[in-house]
Amino acid sequence: MPLLAIYHVRCDAGSIEARADAIAVEQSVEMPVSAIDDGFVLSTILGRVEDIRQIGEGSFEIHIALSAETVAADAGQLINMLFGNTSLHEDVVLVDVEFPEDLVAAFGGPRHGLPGLRVRAGAGQRALTSSALKPQGLSVDRLAELALSFARGGIDYVKDDHGLADQVYSPFAARVEAITRRLRAHLGRASGYVPSLSGSLDAMRTQMRLAREAGVDTVLVAPMIAGLANFHNLVRENPQVAFIAHPTMAGAARIAPQLLLGKIFRMLGADAVIFPNYGGRFGYSAGTCRRLAQTAVRETHGMRATMPVPAGGMSRARVAEMLEFYGPDVMLLIGGALLEARERLIEETAAFVADVHGYRHE
Repeated sequence: MPLLAIYHVRCDAGSIEARADAIAVEQSVEMPVSAIDDGFVLSTILGRVEDIRQIGEGSFEIHIALSAETVAADAGQLINMLFGNTSLHEDVVLVDVEFPEDLVAAFGGPRHGLPGLRVRAGAGQRALTSSALKPQGLSVDRLAELALSFARGGIDYVKDDHGLADQVYSPFAARVEAITRRLRAHLGRASGYVPSLSGSLDAMRTQMRLAREAGVDTVLVAPMIAGLANFHNLVRENPQVAFIAHPTMAGAARIAPQLLLGKIFRMLGADAVIFPNYGGRFGYSAGTCRRLAQTAVRETHGMRATMPVPAGGMSRARVAEMLEFYGPDVMLLIGGALLEARERLIEETAAFVADVHGYRHE
C-alpha cells in the first residue's frame, strides 16, 4: 500500500490541478514524466493525485499517493519523500499522512509509551507530573540541588531543560553523575531524572551509555535538532530506555503539529512528546492541542500510545483546567512557575503533585 500524503495549498482554482500534479512529481520522481520510459517507475514510484477539494477561498486540500518503497524504513528518507522539496514552497503545508500498516511496523513506534511511563512512575491510571531543570548557566551542584528538591516534592519526571547540553558550566557526564548520585543517596533511586542528549550521533551514543551506567531509564531528545534518523537509531539501539521528544524547531517545518509531533514522532519511537499548550508562551490553539493529544493516544496499527506532555508557561492555577481538557492520559509539565517559589520549591512542587493526584475527572 502507498503512503497517502495530504497537503493544504494556497492557489487559484484554475491552477490547482497543475499544482497538485507538480507536487506529486516533485515528491516522487523529481523530473519530467515525459522523460521516463521505465514501466516500474511509472506504475509504482510516480506519485498520483488521488483527490482535490476546495476548503476555502483560494485554499485547497490535495491527496497524493506516494510509494512506501521509496522510504526504505529510513526516518530521514520518510520526511524527505513526504515534504522534502515541496517544503520549499511557502504556500504548501503537509497536514496529514495515512501510513500503511507494514511501514508503521517497520519503524516500530514507542517501546514503552504512555503505559510504560506510568508503570515506571508507579502512577496507576492517573496523570503524570514533570518539571525542568533551568536556567542554563547553573553549576552541576545547583542543578543537582534543584533535581533533588523536585524529587522530594514527589514529581514523577525531572528533565533537563532542552538547552542543557555539554556546556563548560554543566558538562553532561558531570551533570548526570551528580544528579543521579544525589537522588540515589536521598531517595534510593536514580530513575525519574531525564537527561537531555545532544550533539552528533556518536556523542549521543556516548551520553546514552553514561546515562544508562548511572541508572537512568528515560532520556530527552529533540528529534528535529538531532535528526529524525538519528533519533530513530537511538530508539532502536536502546529498547530498555524511554524517550521523551522535545518539539524545538518543529515549528520551522510547515508540517501540522498533530502529524509531526503526534504521529511521526510517535511512529519513530517517542514514548512521550512535549508540545506547547494553548494559552501559554506559544501560539498553538486549543483545537491544535486537542488534535495533537488525540493523535498521540489514538489506536493506530497496534502502536503503544505516546504520552502527551503540554507545556510552555504553565502554572498550578491551570492544573484542573488542563486535566479537564486532556483527561488523565497526560503528563503535566510546569517549570518556571515552580522555580519562582525559590526556597519553597519543595512545598510548591508537592502542592502541584497533590493537585494532580487529587483531581477527579468527571
